[in-house]
Amino acid sequence: MGPKPFSLISWNVNSVRRRSDQLLRVIDRWDPDVICLQELKADEGVVPVDVLTDAGYPHHAIAAQPGYNGVAIAARVPLNDVTRFTWAERDDARHVFARLKESGVGIHCVYVPAGGDVPDCDANPKFDYKLRFLDALADHFAGTYGFRDPMILAGDLNVAPLPADVWDHVKLRNIITHTEIEIAALERVKRSLNWIDTQREVSGEDDPVFTWWSYRAADWEKTNKGRRLDHIWVTPGLKDAIADVEVLTAVRHWTPPSDHAPVRLILKAGIP
Repeated sequence: MGPKPFSLISWNVNSVRRRSDQLLRVIDRWDPDVICLQELKADEGVVPVDVLTDAGYPHHAIAAQPGYNGVAIAARVPLNDVTRFTWAERDDARHVFARLKESGVGIHCVYVPAGGDVPDCDANPKFDYKLRFLDALADHFAGTYGFRDPMILAGDLNVAPLPADVWDHVKLRNIITHTEIEIAALERVKRSLNWIDTQREVSGEDDPVFTWWSYRAADWEKTNKGRRLDHIWVTPGLKDAIADVEVLTAVRHWTPPSDHAPVRLILKAGIP
């Protein structure tokens, strides 16, 4: 038998300790090679790395802090070049990087700030921070790596850039996550390395795809007022390796739910 396809799952767990059992269910059902988690809400000393290790993921890259934020990469294979980044003069645990040691493929796990409720930088410091974070991320990518560097960016980017990424483009165009200024900022990140949005590479730009549904909606699936906030991108050298991308909507039903569903990327066998 030849090499099996490579798979990566990205999930905003909204508390890794609260959903550690669900994380094991995800692993058991989909068997990813790499897991990227956001919104750990746990200090590094209490992130359940033993659970991940026992499940077959002994290699970790973690940026954590007590009570909120936090990102992690867990892998079956060794990692190197593990780096925690902070942006926009804030020591938040929102970006961790590691390379798969054998293949050299880089993994960025990112949790972009939500931005608050008012899309005005003067009136809302949280929105200003979000935009500065995205600008810093774009500068980092453009100034540090090259287009040929094989990398994957996975995480909760907290922007739904396309009309088909939200349940109603007209109603949400002035709502944070879908404003023109955020979309432009995310596009700058995307252009920094000519990143490929794997979901849209597979499904096209007009197919409605959502990864987040508010807790406020009791029957979230029926009303389907969702947004695509969770993304997996690859650099151009991995574009031809994209085999499939899937939003694991079933997980949104599990109790207690995260308001985000995981996203699963599959790359063709042998890559990376």
